[in-house]
Amino acid sequence: MIHLDLIGIGTGNPDHLTRAAETAMRAADLILLPRKGDKAELIDLRRDICAQVLAGVATRVVEFDLPERAAEGDYLDNVERWHDAIAGCWAAEIGEHLPQGGRVALLVWGDPSLYDSTIRIARRLIAVKRVTVVPGITSLQLLCAAHAIPFNAVGAPVMVTTGRRLREGGWPQGADSVAVMLDGGCAFTTLDQPDAIIWWGAYLGMAQQAIEAGRQADVAERIVARRAELRRTYGWIMDVYLLRRGGDLAGEGL
Repeated sequence: MIHLDLIGIGTGNPDHLTRAAETAMRAADLILLPRKGDKAELIDLRRDICAQVLAGVATRVVEFDLPERAAEGDYLDNVERWHDAIAGCWAAEIGEHLPQGGRVALLVWGDPSLYDSTIRIARRLIAVKRVTVVPGITSLQLLCAAHAIPFNAVGAPVMVTTGRRLREGGWPQGADSVAVMLDGGCAFTTLDQPDAIIWWGAYLGMAQQAIEAGRQADVAERIVARRAELRRTYGWIMDVYLLRRGGDLAGEGL
């Protein structure tokens, strides 16, 4: 029997691990760490977390190469095939390193429930009889903490969406606050909302954390330029931002 723990680890800062996350890591027989292309720093952060949490513990840590998603063709079809390929990698590693069954853990950036497909992929594994999710600190929480703002205006909703959806559909109806994730193309620059406030952050919780805030019309070009510079410097970037109409820099509604 395979028991799979999906452990939210925040954005790479070991101080953001919950006690529940540490307990689950120490209880695992096997932890799988994915290597993703040229993003060596991401695997290094996971290695550091394991080294700190697993000191004196017999948990085995195994690394594997994560398949790449196809760039051409239908987006949703590509995602489905990609998830199938990842599930196949997990199954192969579990079969090789834990053939008699036991407890396997995967360390998930942020929280497994928020714009992460680990839970969906886990459902593809026939051998896994039980899945446990250990929640983690999300990039949206860290963004609001970095800017010292509330996530929502008083009594108001927040729409959480992706850069692709924002670019294709514009500002979502029914929400004055929009949190945007997975935006490699700076979709905020396509919006006709010059008075909206934007709070942006990259590498949140890490040593190289970078943040910007202001009226979209005033800071959009600065964010685009800084994002490009950071990507050149580190070879990768993870960022997120919050937009609010009818608000101020303190994050309150007007």
